[in-house]
Amino acid sequence: MRIKGFRWNFKRVYRVYTAMGLNIRRRGKKRLPARVKQALFQPQRPNQVWSIDFMHDSLWDGRPYRILNIMDDYNRQVLDMEVDSSLPAQRVIRVLERLKPERGLPEMIRVDNGPEFISAKLDQWCKLHKITLTYIQPGKPTQNAYIERLNGSIRRELLNTYVFRTLEEVRIKTQEYIEDYNYHRPHKALANRPPIFQTTQP
Repeated sequence: MRIKGFRWNFKRVYRVYTAMGLNIRRRGKKRLPARVKQALFQPQRPNQVWSIDFMHDSLWDGRPYRILNIMDDYNRQVLDMEVDSSLPAQRVIRVLERLKPERGLPEMIRVDNGPEFISAKLDQWCKLHKITLTYIQPGKPTQNAYIERLNGSIRRELLNTYVFRTLEEVRIKTQEYIEDYNYHRPHKALANRPPIFQTTQP
């Protein structure tokens, strides 16, 4: 085939096209369903609403890691802080399954629109366990205010305070933080009692 005086060898052109990676299909951005603005629900008992969120930080050598924070909104109790370099949706489910024998499961889980939370796997797991999965509106972290406040405390008091060289060091310190936060940290919203001792509505 000739185009404006040039003869094209389509097989050669395609080999160059492929070598440059131009034949790779671009993945379209996943469109989120419309999120309805909702007032921050204030639970009246434990296990009514849990909030889940991720935090990001780096080790001393620059390697990134993530922390999955889970809290009970009723008494602000930190239920778990899972640390690893990667925490996909299946890992989120595994952590929730780990909490089930001792803690039980909530009626509702409040999350943002991260890829792990909009995963079909998490949605199916919640439906299987009759848990309502509630999403905040994109760019509206105040709709998940309880755990956002927790994230701020963790950032100031833990991640910005210590230099971590390994993931194991982060795991040790997060467990110490959970113990202190749940058993020794008074909360004004809980009549100045720590979360673990809040068994009735303040």
